[in-house]
Amino acid sequence: MTATPAQWVAGARPRTLPAALAPVLVGTGAAAALDGFRLVPALLALLVALALQVAVNYANDYSDGRRGTDAVRVGPMRLVGSGAASPRAVLTAALLAFAVAGVAGLVLAALSSWWLVAVGAVCIAAAWTYTGGPLPYGYRALGEVFVFVFFGLVAVAGTTFVQTGRVEGLALAAAVPIGLLSVALLVVNNLRDVEGDARVGKRTLAVLLGDTRTRWFYVGLLAVAVAVVVAIGVDRPWALLALAAAPLAVPPSRVVLSGGRGPALIAALQATGLLTLATGVLLAAGLALSG
Repeated sequence: MTATPAQWVAGARPRTLPAALAPVLVGTGAAAALDGFRLVPALLALLVALALQVAVNYANDYSDGRRGTDAVRVGPMRLVGSGAASPRAVLTAALLAFAVAGVAGLVLAALSSWWLVAVGAVCIAAAWTYTGGPLPYGYRALGEVFVFVFFGLVAVAGTTFVQTGRVEGLALAAAVPIGLLSVALLVVNNLRDVEGDARVGKRTLAVLLGDTRTRWFYVGLLAVAVAVVVAIGVDRPWALLALAAAPLAVPPSRVVLSGGRGPALIAALQATGLLTLATGVLLAAGLALSG
């Protein structure tokens, strides 16, 4: 039972990495707008975010595989659920990714504030207990809250903080659209798996809301994200550059609202990732230009 390198890469779920990259870009753009851009902390923040995302993905693979909730899947292969890798090997991969995030986080704390150690510990605990531990909150319709807080508010404002030394309203405002788009990634992912999750007792928000309401919730997240970008643009017009990414929301929205399932929702997930990344890049550029 030895997974190939390609299977390990697939198990890291690279399609989810825009949710880690986009907030760091936006937080760095906000730092530049506040005349506080610092390259080394920005790169370390990026390493922390990417390592945490990979750690979450491997940890979810391990925990879901142990519980048997990945036995029947519509989406990408899971290492434990498919039998490609042993639970212990996947757990080791998750712990290594957490270790990379932890070491980079300690360096960041040394460069900025030791309070970041506490923040990092909370992030790691939240990442693990998403599907791990005796009471995984991802099984209780709280995954979207985790994503918005940690891949939105904490990631954006934290990236700005390690460069400027302060938490600013601009960073918190800019975190909202990125957090909402990251939530949309999780929503369309869980919409794809809603029938299987319901069968095994995994009560995601999609299971709780049901098929139709989840589809409208997804579109609502995209719409509110665009509206918040417009609101930011009232004070910082260059931020409106991010609206150039808005047309990318149309194809996945059509798929979701037309009742797409299975492979169609996998394509919608990819498109949502592209939308998240493009919005992050353009919003970061707009904020930097507004400084």
